Amino acid sequence: MNSPSPLYFDYAATTPVDDRVIEMMLTCLGRHSEFGNPASSGHAYGSAARARVEQARHQVASRIKAAAEQIVWTSGATESNNLALKGIAEAFAQPGHLLTSALEHKAVLDTAAQLEQRGWTVTRLLPDADGLVQPETVRAALRADTRLVSLMAVNNELGTLTDFAAIGELVRAHGALLHVDAAQAVGKLEIDLGRQAVDLMSFSAHKVYGPKGIGALYVGPRAQALLRAQMHGGGHERGMRSGTLASHQIVGMGYAFELSGEPGDTEHRRLQQLSQRLHEGLLALPGTAVNGSIRQRVPHTLNLRIAAAGFNPGALSTELALSSTSACNSASNAASHVLLALGLDEQAARSSVRISLGRYSSEAEVDAAITVFARVIGAASKALW
Repeated sequence: MNSPSPLYFDYAATTPVDDRVIEMMLTCLGRHSEFGNPASSGHAYGSAARARVEQARHQVASRIKAAAEQIVWTSGATESNNLALKGIAEAFAQPGHLLTSALEHKAVLDTAAQLEQRGWTVTRLLPDADGLVQPETVRAALRADTRLVSLMAVNNELGTLTDFAAIGELVRAHGALLHVDAAQAVGKLEIDLGRQAVDLMSFSAHKVYGPKGIGALYVGPRAQALLRAQMHGGGHERGMRSGTLASHQIVGMGYAFELSGEPGDTEHRRLQQLSQRLHEGLLALPGTAVNGSIRQRVPHTLNLRIAAAGFNPGALSTELALSSTSACNSASNAASHVLLALGLDEQAARSSVRISLGRYSSEAEVDAAITVFARVIGAASKALW
């Protein structure tokens, strides 16, 4: 007899594809669908596929209040981050200064390390005690040769918010460009690139109930002339990213973004209530505390530090699917670089868990999770006596 699947609390790692999105993707697969190559402009199959791709481009652009021609399809946020950072760096004859933070996703940090090997200077800002990178910290770190600033909108481990709109104004006044990793942001906070001072923004479909393997990069007018392609071979996407477009995935991403909603809508309010219930239940347990700001955050993600002696996050895994760090760090069995940058020692970092809620989370699941935590923490404490 198969044991029941653990309850899913790892929406920050990935989301299931919404059934409505799957149905939309199927209209671009199979010989009786619009399966053509979007680049095949000489016949109806290709034209139909191209129309679907452009419709999806408009859906993504509409969600972030940008122009459709400012959206470049990529394979995901990792590629978008690479294209943004390397693509801008290559526009300059001489290496410059990149400003980022120690809290960023490895897709940014590892790319920054590659730029260092090319002669760029990189500053990795440390957060304040609440896990926030403050605008004034960014202002103080700007240099005469700062070409690019790269910061995430929503931290993937803490759920904390970066005031990228305020930072963008500072960066723009300085004459540099701002790149924002917004993989965790869509549907969780307002994005209005028509008025926010952002030059490049990275997105991923699989964080918002779309398919894996597809993402996009917003390229604003100040970055347009500077960005250099990193994928060559056909000049697709106006020369910014070559490769045959995966129309079924693109259509899925477009529809997922259309369905993602806005902060303040019914779904967002429901998740806020669930989050409050989860916070109150878990913080009532002995030895528990929140990592990162309790106020400047999205309701979807909670990072909980458990000081109960003998606690092992692995004891939760048979009943709860959650993470002790990001998926990237989890694969290498490393302690969270985000929590270490926050000032935690390795033991405290390894005794922390990330719990993330999503579209299919329920009140009953939240209550069950609190019960599991209470039992595991209690058992760990008793084992020491």
